[in-house]
Amino acid sequence: MQLPHGITLFERGWLSSNNILIRGKSHCALVDSGYASHATQTLGLLKAALQTQPLDLLLNTHLHSDHCGGNAVLQSNYPHLQTLIPPGHARFVSPWDPVALSYQPTGQTCPPFGYSATLQADTDLALGDQLWQIHAAPGHDPHSVILFQPEHRLLISADALWENGFGVVFPELDGADAFDQVAQTLDIIEALAPRMVIPGHGAAFSDVGEALARARSRLNSFAQAPQKHIRYAAKVLLKFKLLEFQRIALADLLQWAQGTPLLHQIYQSSGPAGQPFQDWVLAVLDELVRSGAASRDQQIVSNA
Repeated sequence: MQLPHGITLFERGWLSSNNILIRGKSHCALVDSGYASHATQTLGLLKAALQTQPLDLLLNTHLHSDHCGGNAVLQSNYPHLQTLIPPGHARFVSPWDPVALSYQPTGQTCPPFGYSATLQADTDLALGDQLWQIHAAPGHDPHSVILFQPEHRLLISADALWENGFGVVFPELDGADAFDQVAQTLDIIEALAPRMVIPGHGAAFSDVGEALARARSRLNSFAQAPQKHIRYAAKVLLKFKLLEFQRIALADLLQWAQGTPLLHQIYQSSGPAGQPFQDWVLAVLDELVRSGAASRDQQIVSNA
């Protein structure tokens, strides 16, 4: 799919979010930096694209680890880099709070980074040679933003809309009623009428109406059966760890699960009465195996 001049999409695997490089006459900006274990690869992709040009701006659509895990490496390699983040979690970035930022509860990694300013919803921001609109996009993350370029009708949707769905609605796992926020964000995207969408994960796409319909159908199924969404979230957390390690001893995976507070929280809200935590984790893992997302024997679990 042909993107507008000056915009380069680094489509990553599902462990790292996509990175979007926007180049103009006066500056170069990157939207989202991927996961920490891929930070060296992110830097290499950038340097190959920019050659001797500096990176001037780094934006994070939200502060989940797969979208900002490369921030620290980019900041250390581009000393004049300005970093812009959504305002909602800024107070947890400085001073650094890995619990409030979700990294410790999810058992994920994100090296500490700083920020220069915040991305204010309902304002415009110059990226490359054009103005982009900043829109609040709560649901998957209560503080997420999406970016829209009206001339090209190009939307950077982060995890608010993928070609086949959207990201786990994490506030729902904490007891918040956030499915309505997901619906409102989908309505905002529909009203913007983008011609092309660059999602947080997966290829850019133009069948926006069909993607919105699929997202709304998925949202409706979760809203009618919240336990289905909770189970989905548990599988996503385990799959993310498999994406990170690719191959891990079953004992080590169970030890990681034992030390991951969000998995315990999900287990307490949805695990069958009397089922030990480890047995519940194994049952979730077996669902991943049956779906073809993982494989395992008595000792080793592998990503698939």
